[in-house]
Amino acid sequence: MKPSVTEIKKVALVHDWFTGMRGGELVFDAIAELFPQAHLFTLIYQYDDYPKAIRRLPRSTSFLDWIPGISRIYRRFLPLMPLAVRSLNLDGYDLVISSSHCVAKGVRKSPYALHVSYVYAPMRYMWDRFDEYFGVRVLSGIGGWITRQVARAVRPAMQAWDRRVSQPDRVDEILTLSQFIRERIREFYGREAQVIAPFVEFERFVRPRRPEAFYFMLGAFAPYKRVDLAVEAFTRLGLPLWVAGGGQDEKRIRKLAGPGIRFLGEVSNDEAADYYSRCKAFVFPGKEDFGITPLEALAAGAPVIALGQGGALETVTAETGVFFAEETVESLTQAIKKFENGVAISETACRDRAREFSRAQFQKKFVAALEQAWQNHPLCRT
Repeated sequence: MKPSVTEIKKVALVHDWFTGMRGGELVFDAIAELFPQAHLFTLIYQYDDYPKAIRRLPRSTSFLDWIPGISRIYRRFLPLMPLAVRSLNLDGYDLVISSSHCVAKGVRKSPYALHVSYVYAPMRYMWDRFDEYFGVRVLSGIGGWITRQVARAVRPAMQAWDRRVSQPDRVDEILTLSQFIRERIREFYGREAQVIAPFVEFERFVRPRRPEAFYFMLGAFAPYKRVDLAVEAFTRLGLPLWVAGGGQDEKRIRKLAGPGIRFLGEVSNDEAADYYSRCKAFVFPGKEDFGITPLEALAAGAPVIALGQGGALETVTAETGVFFAEETVESLTQAIKKFENGVAISETACRDRAREFSRAQFQKKFVAALEQAWQNHPLCRT
């Protein structure tokens, strides 16, 4: 008789890279907590301030981790990442769990092993968000032109590789975080996926709600996050927007900012919770796969102004926020004006909505999905 899935001794956990603590790493931490006996495999591990469940795992990294300054320039090595993930040796592991938004699901497993992949999104750089990473708006000058041409040249091969490694002979079961991404998986991979929504750590957001005049945004300055959209809209309206985070798009975004835009840089979890509790509303302007930050805002009792597309539609409701229809400055501006003119959103409604997405619920559903796949897996030698 097979052991329960949490009793398996040889477990490999695979994550794309560890260069900071963002939504994917938060989810990975919840998975790692379930498998303290696991071994961690990743392309790059260049950050130390992780929760205990991650830090305690023995780990193996790829050759990319040896490159000086890789934590700042890892995106330049995207064409090498399929090779890097193939270099990770998972021989002897009975259960492989990959946490993948790029190439982690492409890891090679033993023939008898069960591989379950939690896919945050198909490789967004090469599929539906290619222009947001490699378009003229993002990459300028001769260096940008060269990068864009290289990206276009490798795109067909990267798409073919991504599709190939996502088939049942490589990934037995696919889990994902939203119905929005489930549709993308069906479109790009021809696979079905089970949705298990991420969570918010509600205990972080116990401060009383004390709204002030500023709006708040938190996230990586990646093109698809559309920080630029928020900065331009609030600059146009002359309203205060405080922006926490940083990243590849920061230099360009700072040039767009008017006097009411305040850049906070990277903030701690405690600082973020404080800003959520004090902001007038949280701003979420990009088409996200799911989006942890709107849930964090709701957990703090703050309403959300969000693009009415993608993952936000699965967390924010008409009772907890205001949607704008198009990914344009004009559309966002109209939503901000609507909010400024008075929208009845209660702190209680926001917090109650967030409570529907708990860490315990995520872990319970995740283990149940693994258990079903494990018990049905015909090749396992255990």
